[in-house]
Amino acid sequence: MSSAAPAPGASDGRPPVPVPVPPGGHPLRVDPARRQGSPSAPATPPVGSLPSGHLPVVDETSAGGLVVERHVSGHRAAVILRRNRAGRLEMCLPKGHLEGRETPEEAAVREIHEETGIVGTVRSTLGVIDYWFSGEDRRVHKVVHHFLLRSEGGVITAAGDPDGEAEDACWVPLHELPDRLAYPNEQRLAATALQTLSDSPELVE
Repeated sequence: MSSAAPAPGASDGRPPVPVPVPPGGHPLRVDPARRQGSPSAPATPPVGSLPSGHLPVVDETSAGGLVVERHVSGHRAAVILRRNRAGRLEMCLPKGHLEGRETPEEAAVREIHEETGIVGTVRSTLGVIDYWFSGEDRRVHKVVHHFLLRSEGGVITAAGDPDGEAEDACWVPLHELPDRLAYPNEQRLAATALQTLSDSPELVE
């Protein structure tokens, strides 16, 4: 369900490999030099971009995750639906930037409530997604903290999303999420949540 931007073809003549577009960002362009701390930069910059040294680097931190409730059919999680850059609806985990002096946990609770209408309490850490992407005038190092939350109530709706990015919010059986979420990293987080609750179901009791 995620959109992709074309990447240069392989040297052996194979067709180009799509480059995934991170949620809310531009086509992902991984910078091995910055990510791994290498003193050397790639010899050739991406087509259509300035050399990385000419673009300011910005650090961004976001938080979100899976808010889960017990249901007669089993665990289910609140997710959002939004349009990708190609105009197609995709299923994603609710998340957003930290505001003011918020901790990642506080931001996750707020963002999930704003985007899904569900109030949750943080019960466990699920993982951190760390990636780079670039636009025309900047390169961004994005870090997104994800948590497992227990639903404490609320009404499922995207009407409270202040940015209006979420077109809808809905409950989805937790075991379906690894196949239905748009992004592989979020699919893996859903699988982690499934394993966590298999081992410790009391987290959302």
